[in-house]
Amino acid sequence: MSISRRTILQGATAAATIGTFSVARAQTPEFTYKYANNLPLAHPMNVRAAEAMEKIKAETNGRVVIQIFPNNQLGSDTDMLNQVRSGGVEFFTLSPLILSTLVPNASVSGIGFAFPDYDAVWKAMDGELGAYVRGQIAKANLHVLDKIWDNGFRQMTSSKGPINSPADLKGFKIRVPVSPLWTSMFKAFDSAPASINFAEVYTALQTKIVDGQENPLAIIATAKLFEVQKYLSLTNHMWDGFWFLANRRAWERLPQDLRTIVAKNIDAAALLERADVAKLNAGLQAELTSKGMVINQTKADEFRATLQKAGFYGEWKGKYGDEAWAILEKAVGGKLA
Repeated sequence: MSISRRTILQGATAAATIGTFSVARAQTPEFTYKYANNLPLAHPMNVRAAEAMEKIKAETNGRVVIQIFPNNQLGSDTDMLNQVRSGGVEFFTLSPLILSTLVPNASVSGIGFAFPDYDAVWKAMDGELGAYVRGQIAKANLHVLDKIWDNGFRQMTSSKGPINSPADLKGFKIRVPVSPLWTSMFKAFDSAPASINFAEVYTALQTKIVDGQENPLAIIATAKLFEVQKYLSLTNHMWDGFWFLANRRAWERLPQDLRTIVAKNIDAAALLERADVAKLNAGLQAELTSKGMVINQTKADEFRATLQKAGFYGEWKGKYGDEAWAILEKAVGGKLA
């Protein structure tokens, strides 16, 4: 299935609608689970997840039904993380950088200006670095699926002017997710980071509580942030994904044959979603320009040098420990600190 930019930006596909709402009319299943996330229904993650949930329902002969609650319907990221831990929801997708509030070393994959490109990202996250992080998550009494979903390389937007160099970030009021890594990085740039849950970002930008924010292009588009931000700077400053998390008790209640079906379909959907996001990002610059955004390119070297000089990499190497940092540097192909 090919997902066009038009489909993403105009609304959910029929697959997403069916996957989200028809489950309520299904015959009484043996296991009815909730899957919550913070993304608009039209985002590739929800479209592909909806397809996966329909396949799971079919392949388990209706024994497993997973209902999707997108777009922060069940609360903020912080709320939903608490719910998946307590069993209030059974599944939740979350950025490893936000998950680090519970699992500190989960955010190692999001270190600023570390990954040069997607080839390096997938080699790392489907390999040794991903395995290391999943091991850390398991210690927090959560089950995590094997394949991480793509959120994308993150870009900066502003209502004040373009971000061309680290100097443009000095004193810049920027919304960041509720995660120590983001706050630390932007403080190293002498910015003024404000931790705000995603559900409140549009309003915070609209009311000028902050001057800007940073997110992957697909989220900037689907959340219509172009309505409240004029400038888009392509910084690729962090790569971000979504771990598909499960409440451990709920996961272990499923018989092994059902777990296999659920895991197979969710991981397959993750790979399709990665391809969707890549295709979407390839054309979104033109889409966002047509919505009135002014786009500029940046170079990573100057930003990385500023972080090194500020002691950012050395600080986080100390926090993550030598083992995690060595796996990261091996994955990105060079020394960061």
